[in-house]
Amino acid sequence: MLSWCKRFSTIGDTMSERLERARQWVENTLGVQGVELQPASADASFRRYFRIQTPLASMILMDAPPDKEDCRPYVAVSDLLEESGIHVPTIHARNLDSGFLLLEDLGNRCYLDELDEDSASVLYRDALKTIVAMQERGPTGALPDYDPELVARELSLFSDWFLRRHLDVDTSGRNGEILSQAFSFLGQRFQQSSRVFVHRDFHSRNLMRTEERNPGVLDFQDAVAGPAVYDVVSLLRDVYVEWPEERIEEWMRDYHGMALSRGVPAGTDIAGLLRDADCIGAQRHLKIAGIFCRLYYRDGKRDYLRDIPLTLRYLIGECARQPELAALGNLLEDLDVMEKLQEVNKRILDGLEEQDP
Repeated sequence: MLSWCKRFSTIGDTMSERLERARQWVENTLGVQGVELQPASADASFRRYFRIQTPLASMILMDAPPDKEDCRPYVAVSDLLEESGIHVPTIHARNLDSGFLLLEDLGNRCYLDELDEDSASVLYRDALKTIVAMQERGPTGALPDYDPELVARELSLFSDWFLRRHLDVDTSGRNGEILSQAFSFLGQRFQQSSRVFVHRDFHSRNLMRTEERNPGVLDFQDAVAGPAVYDVVSLLRDVYVEWPEERIEEWMRDYHGMALSRGVPAGTDIAGLLRDADCIGAQRHLKIAGIFCRLYYRDGKRDYLRDIPLTLRYLIGECARQPELAALGNLLEDLDVMEKLQEVNKRILDGLEEQDP
């Protein structure tokens, strides 16, 4: 879920055996000696990225341990996007059995660092054009479907990891009934949507500002065939960046006009698109709240906890605007999830920060 910027990983005093193998592979592949692997970024998965300076160019090494990550989906989707004219990193070399990819370096100017009041309109215009291009040209037949099983698995993350594990909330009885009804409704909305190419994590940490063919697109290996508005919500209701809802709606109108002009099935009227954005967005934000908690409890990555409050604010707004989600919104209010979240996060983050050097 992260790009080649922010949240830098660390390397111990001695390079691990795996990184030594990676270094040797890079040297053999490029025919050079003395390669240094400089941390480029961390990732929400088990992938790591390292920047390599060569006499000819800077490159990125993706290290994806095969027992935890599979590079093949990345390569397959990269090929689909490149054929569709999307700016993705060129794959210079690959060793799929070992989980090593040598990639084009798209630089270090990610959207998260570049977005401000002056740049937002231009950057989002380019990003929305890229979404439309993916939806218009990206083949869906080769992708997994965003089917009811996947939607349900993602929604269960909210109950399992956010409510029960993080907030210690009972999700049985009436609480469980409300959650089940809301989840069923959201699953139906996904099933009713026309299918287009969906990146699935099209947000400010996965977009690089580039001088040519802006933006460069990263982290696309989980692409599916799903609703047209999904990537639009990922971009405009980005859980790392907050804009006024009125401005978000203006950008959604821009997207709708682009999509209609290119024959993308994004709905015939803007009211329908905005309704879809709330319903699809609610599913995404429920999922993300659960994922961020899982990243802490299972993987020891605590920083994502800081991004849950904005995620929930989006969710609460979406529930308030859609009658079918009103009961879920009321439940979140009755459970005092924002207050409980603040208390739990403060206890965890303050306690851990005291242990940091």
